[in-house]
Amino acid sequence: MTKQALVPVADGSEEIEAVTIIDVLRRAGVSVTVASVSESNDLKITASRGTHIVADCDIQECAGKTWDLIALPGGDLGSQHLAKSQVLDQLLQTQVEEYRLLGAICAAPAIVLGEKGFLADKTATCHPQFYQSMKAKEIDTESRVVVDGNCVTSQGPGTAIDFALELVEQLCGVVKREEVASPLVLTTSPTAYY
Repeated sequence: MTKQALVPVADGSEEIEAVTIIDVLRRAGVSVTVASVSESNDLKITASRGTHIVADCDIQECAGKTWDLIALPGGDLGSQHLAKSQVLDQLLQTQVEEYRLLGAICAAPAIVLGEKGFLADKTATCHPQFYQSMKAKEIDTESRVVVDGNCVTSQGPGTAIDFALELVEQLCGVVKREEVASPLVLTTSPTAYY
C-alpha cells in the first residue's frame, strides 16, 4: 500500500526545505499531498525567498484523514502560520496520539512542535537561531538530523536532503533510501580544488 504524506506550506515557508521534502518523498513513491495553510484559502503561497508554490489543496481538505507522515518545512514566518492553524494542530495531535511519523525542519521544530508540547519527551534539533527557545526534552546541537521514536527533526535548508532521505528511510526502509539517494549523486567524497 502506498504511503501517504502531508506537507503543509504557508506564506513564508522555506522553499528549499518544502520542495526538497516533496521531491525526495515522491522519488521514493510516497503519495505526497501539499496543503496550503492560508487564511484566504488560496492554494498559491509565497515562500520565504519569493518563490511561488501552488498547493494541491487547502489544509481543511486534509482534516480527518490518516497520514503515514506529516512533514513540516521551516521558515520563521511560514512556521508561525503553520502554528496558528487549528486544522493542522488537530492533525498533529492525532499524529502524536497514534504514534505516526512526524517530521519538522529549521524553525518548525521550535515554533510548531515545541510550542505545542510535542517535543516534551523528545530529543530534537532545529535551526541554531532557535536553540535557546526550543522546548524539548533535550536539544541536539551537533547532529544535522535527529530521530527520536516517531519524530524526525533537522537544522535547516542545508540539511534538507539528509532530512528528506531520513523520512524516506523511516517510511520505506533503508533500501528505498539508497535507491533514491544514488541517482541524486550524493557522495561523501571530498571536493577537488584545482
